Amino acid sequence: MAVGILSCLRVLSLVSLVILVFDQPCRVLGSSRGRHFGFINHDNNDVDSVPVPAGMCASTVAIHGYKCQEFEVKTDDGYILSVQRIPEGRVGGGGQNRQPVLLQHGVLVDGATWLLNPPEQSLAMILADNGFDVWISNIRGTRYSRRHVTLDPNDSGFWNWTWDDLVAHDLPAVIDFIFKQTGQKTHYVGHSMGTLIALASFSEGRQVDKVKSAVLLSPIAYLSHMTTALGEVAARAFVGEITTIFGLSEFNPKGGPVSNLLKFLCAQPGVDCYDLMSAVTGKNCCLNASTVELFLNDEPQSTSTKNLVHLAQTVRDGILSKYDYGSVYNLAHYGEAKPPKYNLTNIPRDFPLFLSYGGQDALSDGKDVETLLDALKLHDVNKLTVQYIKNYAHADFIMGITAKDLVYNQIISFFRNHG
Repeated sequence: MAVGILSCLRVLSLVSLVILVFDQPCRVLGSSRGRHFGFINHDNNDVDSVPVPAGMCASTVAIHGYKCQEFEVKTDDGYILSVQRIPEGRVGGGGQNRQPVLLQHGVLVDGATWLLNPPEQSLAMILADNGFDVWISNIRGTRYSRRHVTLDPNDSGFWNWTWDDLVAHDLPAVIDFIFKQTGQKTHYVGHSMGTLIALASFSEGRQVDKVKSAVLLSPIAYLSHMTTALGEVAARAFVGEITTIFGLSEFNPKGGPVSNLLKFLCAQPGVDCYDLMSAVTGKNCCLNASTVELFLNDEPQSTSTKNLVHLAQTVRDGILSKYDYGSVYNLAHYGEAKPPKYNLTNIPRDFPLFLSYGGQDALSDGKDVETLLDALKLHDVNKLTVQYIKNYAHADFIMGITAKDLVYNQIISFFRNHG
């Protein structure tokens, strides 16, 4: 019965998308918001050494009285990433050797999500005021990182990547840059997909020599039990593959075809998108209405459709592996019929980890977190901290007004214990 329902959904999705896509421009590549950056051609050796004069610092950090620096970091595959640094708190402090901390956002958002609340409630500012050297990353394709040494966001090739590429290129580039700038290992805080790329990276032995410890908020490695009705319908209906077929290289939620696709999905039985954030993340307990309004002004943001396909594969297959091209192309790409798995049991057992998850989270469901914890069952007991907050959902961890007392103070203690 379930198989029949899923098959019907796939057919319905295909038919509706045919109508929608042919009624709209076939390709959603490059929003007007991103295009104003244009194409830049820095010398390859200088891209990541010169602060960029405007951007997130001016709009969300400096206005609160904090020092803030903008940097460009070039990946080894040519993407130019925007990175912000808050080197100290409003009153200084922390000495000359402040411990660096990298904040990594999730999918369909950017680094500004760490900065939406007032300073006394935003993790980035709280860390800076507690003596840490705070760095904020923005992955490829987000509004401040829509640049490449040769490709333009209007090129489909610009969007030919998944979170595998964030593991292999974006994360190493940013962490290496911080290490070169500070001469120190960095602490790491990831949320949602920011936890996924960290876990995958650590499982392959990447970055563990330059990262001191990692905090994983709403960790996602396994997604088989997510309870978000919208995400479930999208993943099970093979939406990613269908949108790829019709040329949607960039998944821009505010563009015409994708917007219509979301309307179609929201009309499916059991899916209520009246409160779109709750439809995706679960019922958040502790968000300020003004913060949600700020969030919705700029989010959600673009990602690659291929990236969403990869996430959908994780939902459907119940395993954590590299992108599945299909058996024939897998042989060409990986040398084997199935994509290689990320083995989380390979994460060094003495690597300090702090996991925090919520009972109302529709994306990072408790059952999937238990599967993750099972993979970490041999981790050194004094190197693994697990926090469960019964009434928290996905967005509460980065925008909740109670997060400072419930989560952020514990993060600071964790960092100091593993400094």
